[in-house]
Amino acid sequence: MKKIIITLDGYSSCGKSTLAKQLAAELDYVYIDSGAMYRAITLYFIQNRIDWNKPEEVAQALSNIQLEFVYNPLSGSSEMNLNGENVEHMIREMLVAEKVSEVAAVGAVREFAVAQQQEMGKQKGIVMDGRDIGTTVFPHAELKIFMTADTAIRVERRFKELYAKNKNITIHEIKENLELRDYIDTNREISPLRKAEDAIILDNSQLTPEDQLKLVLQWVDDAVMVKS
Repeated sequence: MKKIIITLDGYSSCGKSTLAKQLAAELDYVYIDSGAMYRAITLYFIQNRIDWNKPEEVAQALSNIQLEFVYNPLSGSSEMNLNGENVEHMIREMLVAEKVSEVAAVGAVREFAVAQQQEMGKQKGIVMDGRDIGTTVFPHAELKIFMTADTAIRVERRFKELYAKNKNITIHEIKENLELRDYIDTNREISPLRKAEDAIILDNSQLTPEDQLKLVLQWVDDAVMVKS
C-alpha cells in the first residue's frame, strides 16, 4: 500500500496527539509531534532566560538547539530529546504550556521547526499534528484533518490530564490557558491556526476514541485510493 502524509491540525486539547499516535501505530507510520518541538524550544528559552522578543537572542539560542525524537521501549513511543536529554515530561508542565504559543508565534522559531518537519516528511508515511501542518508545513499532504471540540469538553480533558500530575491546578486556570492559547494561535501573524481549504473537519465532542479512529481510518483508505 502506498504511503501518504497525514496532517492533524486544530485547537489545544482536541486529542490531536492521541489520534496521531493511534494512526501511526495502526498504519505503521512515523508519528511526529510538532507541538513537542515547540515545547522543547520553549523549555530551552525558559531555562536559559532567552527573551524571545529579541531576534538576536532567538537566533543565537536556536543555533544551540538540537531536537530529536528517540524511541522509548518503556513507553512504546518516540519521546522528545533536547540536546541529548529526554525532556518529554518537562515539556508537558504548565510553565511551558503558558508560554509555548508565544514562542511558537516567533517567525525565526517557526522557520527553524518547519524546516526540520519538512525534512522528516520527505519519505512519506508520517502522521504529524500541530497548528499549521496542513497549511504551511505540508500544504500538499494527501489527507488533512482539522480537529475541533466543544470548549467545555476540551477544558475538562485538559484538567484531567494535568490534575493527575499537579493536584493544585484549578479548572479556572486551565480554561484561561486554553482561551489564551486559542487567541494567540488564531491571531498570530505567521502561520495562524486555520482550516486548510481541503481539510476534513473532525468534531470529536461526542465521539469515543474508538469511533474516531475507525472513522479516520476510512478517510485514510479513501485518500490512499485516490493517490493510487
